[in-house]
Amino acid sequence: MIGFRDNLEKLEQYVVEIINGKKRDGFARIFRYFLFFLSRIYRNAVQFRLSLYNTSILRQRVLGCFVVSVGNLTTGGTGKTPLVEMLARTLAERGKRVAILSRGYRSKPRPLWHRIKSLFSGNPEIVPPRFVSDGESVLLDSAQAGDEPYMLARNLLARNGCPGVMVVVDKDRYKGGTFATRKGADIMILDDGFQHLRLRPWTNILVVDSTNPFHNHEMLPCGMLREPIKNLRRADYIFLTKSNHGEHLRHLHRFLKRHNSQAKIIECNHVPCYLEQVDDPEKVYPLSTLAGRKIAALSAIAVPESFESYLEALGAELVYRKHFADHHRYREQELQTFCEKAHKAGAEFLLTTEKDAVRLPVLPKDIPPFLFLRVEIKILRGMEHFDTCVSQICLGR
Repeated sequence: MIGFRDNLEKLEQYVVEIINGKKRDGFARIFRYFLFFLSRIYRNAVQFRLSLYNTSILRQRVLGCFVVSVGNLTTGGTGKTPLVEMLARTLAERGKRVAILSRGYRSKPRPLWHRIKSLFSGNPEIVPPRFVSDGESVLLDSAQAGDEPYMLARNLLARNGCPGVMVVVDKDRYKGGTFATRKGADIMILDDGFQHLRLRPWTNILVVDSTNPFHNHEMLPCGMLREPIKNLRRADYIFLTKSNHGEHLRHLHRFLKRHNSQAKIIECNHVPCYLEQVDDPEKVYPLSTLAGRKIAALSAIAVPESFESYLEALGAELVYRKHFADHHRYREQELQTFCEKAHKAGAEFLLTTEKDAVRLPVLPKDIPPFLFLRVEIKILRGMEHFDTCVSQICLGR
């Protein structure tokens, strides 16, 4: 099973390198034509499915509470998770009982017997959704929940009189929402929900990476788009992440407005806040700790270059870096090898992302401090639109 997973990740990385133009040999060019052919088939299938919902041949289900969808057009790398966390925390601070509905991407699958019962019984009560958090405590680990739901659950617990946020994992988001409403949730955040048409949202939030908004404008598997760009017209609000008031933003604004003149555009950035030790949350370091220090960086995210650029901007010298496929779950031997190579390179600190930190096994002994970079969202422009969005959600409009 481990060998199969490794081979699948290698294939995934190879395809990504072809898509990004890093592989240009004869086979890669031929394989790219094949991917382009598949992307056209996929595009037609996506649009056909959308037309079935638009014509009510397939019907959207409605929960008895306000549902806000947060998603993207591309496959990862937009910085959606910190935005979901900020939105959920803001709503909770206003006294709302919030639940985040996630499919639990790459979480540990349920036993086969449970899946068979769920498929044929027709009764959702038989196999209830997984509650990663009830708002008061974290109930599952990252393997069972998935790294992003676990991270959200851990960061959004009740504190300082503010109600906590429930995190529910199930491929059937309607079932997850139904169980969450029974526990008192009155607002649902549909995580990665832009393509989840089965459950009807009242507000659609689209997240776009302003530095690489639509990759090469091709659909999967020839590009990174999950659906055609024109479908951003479904969005009510568009968050441009990794924004820094560059010249490219003016052109991006005009492009987005051509496809969706009604959506409110909000510019935001991911801001490093502090460093936290992976195996001891009580040990927190200021960002200035990295200035002039030699570090080794470990990551398994869609855009590792973004994480590493933060470290370099903080004055760190990257002496060794190691990338794995997105959402890779580390094994002890892999971590041991990384630590050994980091030691040989003279690294004084080992750095990873918060998402990666929850997927690490037990750390080896006698290694430099192993830290993760805590990053949060900061709105740069369009704060009035964000306030309006939150107010409309709270009022159920």
